[in-house]
Amino acid sequence: MTCLKNQFDEDSEINAEPPCPPCPVSCNVRNVERVNMKSFSNGDFYVGDFKEVLPHGKGKYTWSDGMAYEGDWEGGKMTGKGVLLWPSGEKYNGDISGGYLHGSGTRTSPDGSLYEGQWRMNIQHGVGRKKYPNSDVYEGEWKEGEHEGNGRYFWNNGNKYTGNWKRGKMHGRGVMEWINGDRYNGCWLNGFRHGSGIYQYADGGYYFGTWTRGLKDGKGVFYPAGTKRPSLKKLCISPGYGNGPKSVLSQCSSLNLEEHAVKKPSVKRSFSEKISVSGVLRSSGRISHKSSEMSRHSGSSREFVRHNSSGTFSLGSDAGHIEVQEDATVVYEREYMQGVMIKERARDYTELSPKGEKKTKRLAKETEKISCVAIFKGKNSYHLMLNLQLGIRYTVGKITPVPKREVRIADFGDRARITMFFPRRGSRLTPPHKSIDFYWKDYCPMVFRNLREMFKLDAAEYMMSICGDDGLTEISSPGKSGSIFYLSHDDKFVIKTLKKSELKVLLKMLPKYYNHVKEHENTLITKFFGVHQITLPGGRKVRFVVMGNMFCTELRIHRRYDLKGSTHGRCTDKQKIHENTTLKDLDLSYEFHMDKSLQKFLFHQIEVDCNFLKSQQIIDYSLLLGLHFRAPEQLNGLLEPPNIESLPADLGLTTEGEVLFPSKGLLLVAHEPSSVNTEPGPHIRGRPLRAFSLGDKEVDVLVPGTGRLRVQLGVNMPAQANQKLSRNEADAAEVELFEVYDVVIYMGIIDILQEYNVKKKAEHACKSVKFDPLAISVVEPELYAQRFIDFLQNKVFPEQP
Repeated sequence: MTCLKNQFDEDSEINAEPPCPPCPVSCNVRNVERVNMKSFSNGDFYVGDFKEVLPHGKGKYTWSDGMAYEGDWEGGKMTGKGVLLWPSGEKYNGDISGGYLHGSGTRTSPDGSLYEGQWRMNIQHGVGRKKYPNSDVYEGEWKEGEHEGNGRYFWNNGNKYTGNWKRGKMHGRGVMEWINGDRYNGCWLNGFRHGSGIYQYADGGYYFGTWTRGLKDGKGVFYPAGTKRPSLKKLCISPGYGNGPKSVLSQCSSLNLEEHAVKKPSVKRSFSEKISVSGVLRSSGRISHKSSEMSRHSGSSREFVRHNSSGTFSLGSDAGHIEVQEDATVVYEREYMQGVMIKERARDYTELSPKGEKKTKRLAKETEKISCVAIFKGKNSYHLMLNLQLGIRYTVGKITPVPKREVRIADFGDRARITMFFPRRGSRLTPPHKSIDFYWKDYCPMVFRNLREMFKLDAAEYMMSICGDDGLTEISSPGKSGSIFYLSHDDKFVIKTLKKSELKVLLKMLPKYYNHVKEHENTLITKFFGVHQITLPGGRKVRFVVMGNMFCTELRIHRRYDLKGSTHGRCTDKQKIHENTTLKDLDLSYEFHMDKSLQKFLFHQIEVDCNFLKSQQIIDYSLLLGLHFRAPEQLNGLLEPPNIESLPADLGLTTEGEVLFPSKGLLLVAHEPSSVNTEPGPHIRGRPLRAFSLGDKEVDVLVPGTGRLRVQLGVNMPAQANQKLSRNEADAAEVELFEVYDVVIYMGIIDILQEYNVKKKAEHACKSVKFDPLAISVVEPELYAQRFIDFLQNKVFPEQP
């Protein structure tokens, strides 16, 4: 259909045209445009203008199955303006290029759907408006046939969403308005409320907090109707309570809090790219979106899930209001876990405001999302990020095409490096750029290339994560080293600045490290992907190491701990604790119990890793522990409405017989590679673990509300956390509702670049005079390793009685 030239050539003798009659003016017969009809052996026929033997100009082509096109032709192809009619009654009127729906046009379907907007190679792409058969309407940006970019969706029941979309789902920053007057303004992920947001109720109250896959999850503040509240714009720059500092509301694409209308799209743009025409003859399928209406039931304090056909869930919720007078000053600090409120603390607004404002400013300063360019002030700040991205892109691009081979002794050490000068104007080997001149040094490129391949890390994805347009995000450091940490935009990689002494230790231990991670695929030790150095004008050097992010997971990390096994100074000031704070040994109030086979694998590997670090004279390392809490069994029932059978049939509480509410607790099941994501990641280690409780079979964990996750050492490990809190330790105004949790654990051994050198020996001698020599952090490597293992075995992961 895209080109009829061959068909015309094959049938030219069968239906040859009569000779051209004598003309008063001499002419070239083969270059004269003719209006005629041509039929074909397969039943198709064409009526219109010709140029030579091909349709050219205006004409109508009718296929044997009843489909027809009438409009412009060029060289045997439908090109220009025209109308396509399908036997089903579907119709397209608009631009066509080379046989494709391409440009601006309107397509109507017999089911009543109507799309008017831009097309690219038969697919809705650009800006357009579509009305669905059920009278839902979407207007905004499209990409490859799906909603992507900015747009508005109007449900036929009056609900409306305005904001960002990705792959046909609400994703990014957006505002959802319900017909009952409720309104949510915040972050979305794959159709769920996810991240920081503000939920405003119709009666004037609102809740500022965080959500995970549609459920309230983390800390927040509820302001009842009539309560004086701070500016919503101020709240938006407050620190988030989500999965790290990146979860502040500002992380999402910008959308004004008060003015969020999307301008009615224009549909006058066109495109020149071409793809397959195979979809032209098929009727367009509607992207199914039904109402995400929020149902409210009087007297209920429950949130429950509603299902819609787009594959996402929306939350029904009562306002959680307390009847107050117009001059009410009480607000409520709350903490949720998968939709269950586990803590609530009533605070007087007049008491909260001055202190809370100072605390908000302080926490915002600590967790504010800033790019890595803030290391230096002035112009150098911007240049540093560009330099890092340029250097990594150049290094990985240069080393990747080199044929793979085993590393050699010469590939290690300070002399195994690539040094390159990047002038601003460019050179024979480097591109021109908008930064300043700088020198780039890449250490042991062949070693790290092999390490990345050993960890099954794709070079292109590695470069896109770090060198993409979104830049890097600075994150707070849990230690006292003074190092600066950056997070890639997709959370996969952590980049840390190194001291010169740390660089020397890393290069010195790199041969043994390489052999260790090669021999032990389940190692908990940090994954290193590259070591680099930038020399700026003036001679200042900045050294970087790229590592895998252990907390790269779709689950929210509710608590973080940095555990060394020492007690001196290993606690955090309670006034400085917020949800993103990395806590220390004395702050840990949990014991974790897990399947005994999982525990056996864990401590075997910890011992192996500690022996390696001991052999390298390394101390001061720690176990970075991340915890994702699940609602406890005795509270899971609160998520369920009182009488499921009495609720309307269209509420969507079940899908194919499965209840959509979270089940009680985590569940270990036999590993099925086809049912879980087996794609390697920057923090994934080795093969699935075997569980004693399942007959020593490889296992996955079923996480209610999330799905099935592969259990590996240090990744997605299920456990039960027992909390030990005495009554006098609890705040009288704060109620702890339970003491036993289901948790998913993420962990790894970090900070492995501190050698027990002369300086550390002197520090040990000085501190031993004032403090217990066994309690201080700085001790000789053998004692450090044994104390570290003993602490984890006895205090963190004790054997079940």
